Amino acid sequence: MRIDLTGKVALVTGSTRGIGRAIAGRLAECGATVAIVGRDQAKADAVAAEIGGGAKGFACDIGDPAQVTALVEAVEKALGGCDILVNNAGITKDNLMLRMKDEDWNAVLETNLRSAFIAIRAAQRGMMKKRWGRIINIASVVGLIGNAGQANYAASKAGLIGLSKSVAKELASRNVLCNVVAPGFIKTDMTDAMTPDAIAKLSAQIPLDRFGSPEDIAGAVAFLASDHAAYITGQVLTVDGGMVM
Repeated sequence: MRIDLTGKVALVTGSTRGIGRAIAGRLAECGATVAIVGRDQAKADAVAAEIGGGAKGFACDIGDPAQVTALVEAVEKALGGCDILVNNAGITKDNLMLRMKDEDWNAVLETNLRSAFIAIRAAQRGMMKKRWGRIINIASVVGLIGNAGQANYAASKAGLIGLSKSVAKELASRNVLCNVVAPGFIKTDMTDAMTPDAIAKLSAQIPLDRFGSPEDIAGAVAFLASDHAAYITGQVLTVDGGMVM
């Protein structure tokens, strides 16, 4: 299946490394012009240069609503629009609820959920005007099943799913689609630091008996961004090796 995103502009938050970097690279391979977003301008510029295809780097603190709104405006001005929005940036501040600080709860909800709302609100105007848009929010299987020690993270990802379904219903009449990709255990810098025993125990919970790769997530996002997914909206695509089937 060939995916052609030529002429489309994609904004991918948290795209200087890991899953976001893989998503940005895959969208660029499909012909999209990609806005690379991270906290550090130099890093964003470096990734944009690596990806090529007219990609451009943007610095943004996703936890700051004003910066998120300004980011969307800057991307639209610099690249001529925002056809595909991928809300990928996120943080964790894990702890048991009994020990979780208010500021850690707030920081995770603000970065993982509120930032997506702000970005969608800013980007939807241009999409509605064009009568074409793709909004893809990166959640987590934790948002579906919960996880001890991650009440704030699970709540933010479950909220992202509810937000996505509401956005899908609001914007469907303008041919703006909104879907969710919910990764399971994905091989990243974080999982690379785990012990072999821990990896083996987690893999045993996965029918495919392995962690996924960032490219697995990128492939799902590219599909949902394309016209092959033109009749799909408001859905949650779990990319988890069958873990929560």
